[in-house]
Amino acid sequence: MEISPIPAFDDNYIWLIRNGCDAAVVDPGDEGPVLERLQREGLQLTAILITHKHGDHTGGVKALKQAFPGISVYGPVHEAASGVSHRVSEGDSVEVAGAKFQVWDVPGHTEGHVAYYGEGVLFCGDTLFAAGCGRVFSGTHRQLHDSLRRIAALPPETLCYPAHEYTLANLGFAKWVEPENLDILSREAEVLAVRDQGRPTLPAPLSVELATNPFLRTDKERVIRAAEKYAGCPLRDGAEIFTALRTWKDKEYD
Repeated sequence: MEISPIPAFDDNYIWLIRNGCDAAVVDPGDEGPVLERLQREGLQLTAILITHKHGDHTGGVKALKQAFPGISVYGPVHEAASGVSHRVSEGDSVEVAGAKFQVWDVPGHTEGHVAYYGEGVLFCGDTLFAAGCGRVFSGTHRQLHDSLRRIAALPPETLCYPAHEYTLANLGFAKWVEPENLDILSREAEVLAVRDQGRPTLPAPLSVELATNPFLRTDKERVIRAAEKYAGCPLRDGAEIFTALRTWKDKEYD
């Protein structure tokens, strides 16, 4: 199995999974770059994985199904993601391009968001970003906090494949929360060098996220103090700390 990004729009990554000439894609918001890549590399699209309903993740599904009739499109059972032929949820598994993935329910960004975990990798859509996480739209803050805690418990060598190139901006907010975190400062320098070379900063090892992503660090004293300072009051649990951090980022950073 090989995984590589197909850039789309301004900052999306459509993830291409290939095994020989068989290929699958994750969250194809735009069919154009997918079709070009498949043709250039002589690949046959056999499946699509969808994490949630937003158009920048589903917009290319219809055209890809027309180009490759009969392909399987897997997507969340708990929301109306466009073009899905196989509705999946917690406990299901899917096999695409020779790789097998477990389906996880990870609501919060949207009410029915799913992730695909297996082969040492996690396709997490907009639930987890490098050094950040998705906004809360049609889910709840507590749901997203719980989903992120579940991801945080995966083996630290897990490679995380979010759907957007937001790493550098997210590290800016991480520095607001933990200005003395040397891991954040080191990661920022590395990311700047990578982006200067025009390369993606993803995938991200979970071990790096655990050291630098404030939304995975709601149990750390410095993060708790920063969240309580912003909220102006004591916070009772991780979900309240997460909510304060996400609100702070929404209102004052983004």
